[in-house]
Amino acid sequence: QVQLVESGGGLVLAGGSLRLSCAASGRTFSGYAMGWFRQASGKEREFVATIRWSSGSTYYADSVKGRFTISRDNAKNTGYLQMNSLQPEDTAVYYCAADRGMGLPTIPQSYDSWGQGTQVTVSS
Repeated sequence: QVQLVESGGGLVLAGGSLRLSCAASGRTFSGYAMGWFRQASGKEREFVATIRWSSGSTYYADSVKGRFTISRDNAKNTGYLQMNSLQPEDTAVYYCAADRGMGLPTIPQSYDSWGQGTQVTVSS
């Protein structure tokens, strides 16, 4: 099973940017999909974006499309979530996850491994 560690969260002003990282250990991401989810206080975990590691195919939630970019670095076995034009409603704990199945899954139940999460706070 792959182990995941997120980093890069923090406090940013509205309109600012952050880049989250998700480092994998235990095995490579090859053959997996890597996804990003977020969970705001008192709300359910929400899909943000996912990438098929082998092909680079991506899929985004409508709420982040055009603002967030998911990517991966094969050599570093690390995935990224570049977040631009951040808004207060983007405030949440962000989690990366890995799925050994097929396609570009968007529901948390599809994912096998999860990181511990990193807090992103956007201040107005």
